[in-house]
Amino acid sequence: MTFQQTTERKPGRVRRAVIAGAVALTLSAGGATAWALDRFVVQHVEISDVSAYEASQAATAQSGTAQSSTATASSDGSGTATTAVTTDTSYTSDSSNISISTVTTGSGDSTVTYYVADVVLDDATALQSAFANDSFGENITENTSAIAEANNAIFAINGDYYGFRDTGIVIRNGVVFRDEGARQGLAFYRDGTVKVYDETSTTAEQLVADGVWNTLSFGPSLLDNGEVASGIEDVEVDTNFGNHSIQGEQPRTAVGIIDENHLVFVVVDGRSPGYSAGVTMTGLAEIMQGLGATTAYNIDGGGSSTMYFNGGLVNNPLGENKERGTSDILYIAG
Repeated sequence: MTFQQTTERKPGRVRRAVIAGAVALTLSAGGATAWALDRFVVQHVEISDVSAYEASQAATAQSGTAQSSTATASSDGSGTATTAVTTDTSYTSDSSNISISTVTTGSGDSTVTYYVADVVLDDATALQSAFANDSFGENITENTSAIAEANNAIFAINGDYYGFRDTGIVIRNGVVFRDEGARQGLAFYRDGTVKVYDETSTTAEQLVADGVWNTLSFGPSLLDNGEVASGIEDVEVDTNFGNHSIQGEQPRTAVGIIDENHLVFVVVDGRSPGYSAGVTMTGLAEIMQGLGATTAYNIDGGGSSTMYFNGGLVNNPLGENKERGTSDILYIAG
């Protein structure tokens, strides 16, 4: 497998790389420029040392329960594996089995290339999350590979880019970071189950009490009981300035659930005619359905769509051999 690095132009999203230029010029009327820079460029760090914060929260939560002890042991990424076997496309250890494959369909400008990671976990808490620069807040970004390497990840994908918005329930590694329900979310439970849920009908505190380990806040849900969900071509994830649509043929990242502790992650490259055109939301749902997922969920796409394995990027977003910064990842430690 050839590992590459990538970057991106986000459809409908104001790019941080050009905010100070194009957007600042467009919104150059006094306070509008300052607002745009503050909203899309300036980092707003709420927690500067997430690792220490998670450790302190775990210590506070410990009350002699087995569940708390399990969370603490899993959070440090050390695990209990005594042996691990790694190849170019697979990883096998006492705690996880990862198999990566490449799929190419179509021809010419209609060619689509995507990457599949089939993951079986011994313990659901082996799937962890990490933030850019080990900090939580808005507009904090770092390359997926850099976040992965900082956390000794053997495998990682980009997360939901929580830092682009100030809404959504954000629970990571069993710790609550944000409780602003706004959309359809995805919850990973400690027992290995994964569920799509309505963020506005619950709270982060209740989710943690129910055993939620990680959440994602993006969407939409792609499959309902194994069938392609209706209306997914019309969903707007965000209604804030600059990101009203995620439709059309685009690079995509999705998470699918085959069974308890059996997940499938898909990254579709796009906007690169002859290599990969990208897929529609329905096309992504059909890919997940074909892989045997009964539940599947769309997360941040475009140039953010990144799969990392064993020290390098698996995919090549936009065919540019560059990597676009993001605010968070999901990963499995090696």
